[in-house]
Amino acid sequence: MTIETSTDSNIITPPVEPSFGWNVYAERTNGRFAMVGFVLLLLLELVTGQDLWTWLGLR
Repeated sequence: MTIETSTDSNIITPPVEPSFGWNVYAERTNGRFAMVGFVLLLLLELVTGQDLWTWLGLR
């Protein structure tokens, strides 16, 4: 008769869930959106040949 025991490799850690307020998850997500926005702004300037202020009609 053998007894099987669970090992540490069978333990599944739960995924990181977002929480409210200033935390690592919120900062990482905000940084990613900021990088995407910056790249889109550069592409807009490259395609139209105008800067953001001219494109918005503020200059």
